[in-house]
Amino acid sequence: MFTINPKEISTAKLHAYMLSSIAPRPIAFASTVDKDGNPNLSPFSFFNAFGSHPPTLVFSPARRVRDNTVKNTLENVLEVPEVVINVVNYAMVQQASLASVEFPKGVNEFVKAGFTPLASERIRPFRVAESPVQFECKVVEVKPMGMEGGAANLIICEILLMHINENVLDEQQRIDQHKIDLVARLGADWYVRASGGALFEVPKPNLKPAIGIDQLPDHIRNSRVLTGNELGMLGNTEHFPTREELAAADISQDLEDLKERFSNDAESLEYHKHLLAKELLEAHQLMKAWKVLLS
Repeated sequence: MFTINPKEISTAKLHAYMLSSIAPRPIAFASTVDKDGNPNLSPFSFFNAFGSHPPTLVFSPARRVRDNTVKNTLENVLEVPEVVINVVNYAMVQQASLASVEFPKGVNEFVKAGFTPLASERIRPFRVAESPVQFECKVVEVKPMGMEGGAANLIICEILLMHINENVLDEQQRIDQHKIDLVARLGADWYVRASGGALFEVPKPNLKPAIGIDQLPDHIRNSRVLTGNELGMLGNTEHFPTREELAAADISQDLEDLKERFSNDAESLEYHKHLLAKELLEAHQLMKAWKVLLS
C-alpha cells in the first residue's frame, strides 16, 4: 500500500488525493447575497445531507489552498445567514462550472453563467430556476476548522423549503433518479453522470434479517469465482432458500448442460457452476443463483 501521512505531504497534493478518492461528491450550487443584496452563485463539492429532523445540509467553502484566501460565499453567509442550495444535473453542469470562475466580488454569476434567478419564498438569496431541486435554508452555524489554506468552513444549514421540478417526479410523486439526471464531482476535471447504465440497486439490509457471508457453505464462501460483492448478495438473503423456492427457480436445463459437459470432472463442474451463478447474480436472479450453487 502507498501510505500518506497528512503531516508529511503538501496540502495541495493531499487535497488532490482526497478529491480523487472521496468521490463521487454531490454538488451544492450555493446562492447567497451580501449585506447590500448583491447575489453570488458558486458550486461546492464538499457537501452532503446530515439529517432529516431537522433537515440538515452541510457544505464547506474551504480556504483556498494556493493563497489562503476565503470565498465570497463564506463572506456572504457571515453577513446574511441564508443560502439556497441548488442541485446540479447534467443539463446545467457546464454552466455551473462557469459560475465557479473567480469573478471579482460584486459580479453577478447568474448573469455570467446564464442562469435564471427565481425569488425565494422565505429567504433573500435567489433560487436557480434551471436546477431541478432547490433548498431554501437558514444558516445555523459556520464552523471554521482552521486558519490555514485548505481549512474547511462548515456551513451548517437547516432546510426551510424544498422546491422540486415536477418534471423529475414519477407517478407516485417520488424523484425519478433517471429523470433528475444528477452529476457529481470526482478528482481533477472529472465528473460522473448518475443516470442510465451507471445506476444500479442494492436492497437495503436494515429492514430485514440476513444470514451473512459467514453462514454461507464453505464451497460458496471460499469460491474462486464469486467476488465479495456477489457473496454479499447471497449473504443479504433473509433465510436459506426453501425447497419450494428452489423448485420454482427454472434453471434445470442450464444445470443439465453443465453436468453433461463435465460428467467426468467434478472440479470443472463446480467451477462452471460458480461461473453460471456469477452471471445470474449480475443479472439479479438471486434464487436461480442459489439453485445452481446448492445443486
